Amino acid sequence: MTTSIEAEAANREENNATLIATLDEKSLGDVESSWVLDVINDAERGRWMATLGAEPIAELSYRFVGGRVVLLKVWVDPAARHNRVAQELIARALDEVRESGKKITVICPVVGEFIARHPAYLDLIDKVHPGSGAYPRHEPADGNHDEDLAAFERDLA
Repeated sequence: MTTSIEAEAANREENNATLIATLDEKSLGDVESSWVLDVINDAERGRWMATLGAEPIAELSYRFVGGRVVLLKVWVDPAARHNRVAQELIARALDEVRESGKKITVICPVVGEFIARHPAYLDLIDKVHPGSGAYPRHEPADGNHDEDLAAFERDLA
């Protein structure tokens, strides 16, 4: 039993590292995707799904807790990586949360890294319950977003 749990954890770590690396490839504005993605909120199952035609190719799992949206994990089909699928899925999900007026708690490190690279979404993070993945410690890919993160963290105090 321990072996399968350890293997699953290692697999999840590898998946997260791969997806985070794709965030650095190009900014959202620099890429013209030839794919037409649909992002569907499957609230019954607690997930946003990115589909290409009828095929689901990515998923962002979530739960509602205390009026917040807790973002749990991102999965992208390996064949669809490097095509900005994770970025599109996360951005559209965060835009939908913004429209709803809710706040987020970030557990998924991929979502945390995305927000670190796109600080316009920082205001969505719940100040009382930001989550373990909300504020990754890293050097940003482009620009200096560390000042924005530091200012936001000062506001939490």
